[in-house]
Amino acid sequence: MRLATYEHGGTVHAGVVSGDGVRAFAAGVTVLDLVRGEQAVPSGPSMPLADVRLLPPLEPPSVRDFVAFEEHVEGMVAPGAVPPEWYEAPTFYFTNPTALIGAHDDVPVPPGSKRFDFELEVAAVLGPDGIFGYTILNDWSARDLQRREMKVNLGPAKGKDSATTLGPWLVTADELEPYRDADGFLALALRVSVNGTEVGRDLLSNMGWPFEELAAYAARGTSVRAGDVLGSGTCGNGGCLAELWGRGDPREPLRPGDVVEMTVEGIGTIRNTVVPGVSLPPVRPARPRPRRRPS
Repeated sequence: MRLATYEHGGTVHAGVVSGDGVRAFAAGVTVLDLVRGEQAVPSGPSMPLADVRLLPPLEPPSVRDFVAFEEHVEGMVAPGAVPPEWYEAPTFYFTNPTALIGAHDDVPVPPGSKRFDFELEVAAVLGPDGIFGYTILNDWSARDLQRREMKVNLGPAKGKDSATTLGPWLVTADELEPYRDADGFLALALRVSVNGTEVGRDLLSNMGWPFEELAAYAARGTSVRAGDVLGSGTCGNGGCLAELWGRGDPREPLRPGDVVEMTVEGIGTIRNTVVPGVSLPPVRPARPRPRRRPS
C-alpha cells in the first residue's frame, strides 16, 4: 500500500495511492495515525495525482539520519580510507523534522551557502512493532556551512536543516519484501540525476547494516516512537556531489534552476527544483574571550 499526504483546494488530506490516482481517508485522519496503528478506510473519490500537491508523507516525531554506506564514507574522507570507527556501530545525527518538503516542492539555497548539494537516501518509518514502511529521502546539504561547523567537532547542524525531501509517498513494508536478498537487505535500485543527466546509482543492499539493525541501535538506551524516520544515509557511487568531489570530480555545486530527480525501485520518484534562497546579512563572529577572572 502507498500512503500519501497531499493538498488540494487548500485542504490537506491523507489517502491511498493506486495507479495515477489517490483516494482520501475521512477528514482528520493522518498518515501518522495509520502508522501508529489506527484503522481507517478510504472513503473519498479517486483524484488524479496530477491535480494534487504531494506533501511529505507524514509529520514524524523525529528524523535520524545514518551514514550506512561504506562507499559514501570512503569518498567523503581523505585520503579515502574509511575510519575504523565506522565499522564498529552505526552513526547518525538528528535532523530538523520541521524542515520537511514534498516530492515536487522547490528548494531554496540556504542563506550564505555557495556549495549546495543533494543526498540520495531511503528512509524507514517506524511503526509500533518494527518498520512500517519506506520512502525516499533527499538530505539537502550546504557543504560549506557543514564543513565549518564540523571543524568545531559538532554537527552537522545549519549545514543540514534548511530542507529535507520525503516522498513521494510511504510504501508499506510488505510491498518491498519481494526485494529482500539472502542477507536480509532490500536490493532496491537507486538513481539520481541533475537536469536530466544521471549522476549516481547504487543498490540499497550495499548498506553496512539493514534497517532493522539501525532501528535497534536507535532504540538502545532510549525510546523510539511510531512515526520516527530513520534515513539510510547517502548511497555510494555518486549519491551526492561531495562524494564525487572527494574522488576528484570537478563538477559544480547545485545552482538555482537545477532540477534534481531521484528514483528508487519499488517506491517511486521525487523531483525538486533549486531556487534562490533568502539573502541575509553575514553572521557576526564571536568576540574573543576577555580572559578576565572573578576577583
